[in-house]
Amino acid sequence: MSEVDNALVTTGVGGAPAHTEMAARARRSGIWFYAETVLRGMRAFALPIALYAVAQPLLYMIALGVGLGALVDRGVGSVAGVDYLVFVAPALLVSTVVMSVSAEMTFPVMSGFKWNRLYYGPVASPLEPSQVALGHFTAVMLRFLAQGLVFWLVMLAFGAAPAGWVQSVLVVPVGMLAAAAFGAPLQAYAATLDDGFQFSLIQRFVVMPMFLFSGTFFPLSAMPGYLHWIGWISPVWHGTELARWASYGAHLPPPQAAVHLLFLLTCSALGLWWGVRTYTRRLRS
Repeated sequence: MSEVDNALVTTGVGGAPAHTEMAARARRSGIWFYAETVLRGMRAFALPIALYAVAQPLLYMIALGVGLGALVDRGVGSVAGVDYLVFVAPALLVSTVVMSVSAEMTFPVMSGFKWNRLYYGPVASPLEPSQVALGHFTAVMLRFLAQGLVFWLVMLAFGAAPAGWVQSVLVVPVGMLAAAAFGAPLQAYAATLDDGFQFSLIQRFVVMPMFLFSGTFFPLSAMPGYLHWIGWISPVWHGTELARWASYGAHLPPPQAAVHLLFLLTCSALGLWWGVRTYTRRLRS
């Protein structure tokens, strides 16, 4: 081998071959490598994503918080001891990110296996299927972390977070955790499919009931008892209870807060475990 060829091969750190070093980096940081790939792909839709992230909370605050809130406040005085705008704002943040994650964890996941098959290229490199699964999940969660942050800033602008920014900023990670609790199992389920007709059923019979019957617009206790179970198994309700404590100091005993956190963390962990297994089976078969 010539000196030039040898120099081209031994360009890695510590004199290791460049391709060996790159493979080692992929094994160490493959999750972030694939997350970066997904985030770069989102740049093509950066303007619509940004407009959606800003316009949706603004419209929610004006329509439901200010408009409907004025009627509620005149009619019943307050809800759970606070103005309706204050009551509904943290719930809208949580429900928004949870509902939005359903769009990112359905067709985009299935298409990675079925239509554009974007998952297969990375696993031909040193990346593992588990890193592809977790990388996709990480990128989506980072997007909704940013979206939750924008929503929280809008809440502050409307005076809908009276607990102050130090405590109320916790609604952002709470919203992201609720999105993870729904998004991780949904990603795993979508990875098992080759046809997307099931996604319309999920929107109608899972996403919409969560939005309507998880205590978003009124306390869960105000609903008939036979509907309470929808809230109990919904990441939206568990996230909303935590977000209301963070936003305006709603009464939440520590044992109940621990149950809400445990539910969200368990759903997220089980979903990620299922997703890693499914990605590994399909991408290694």
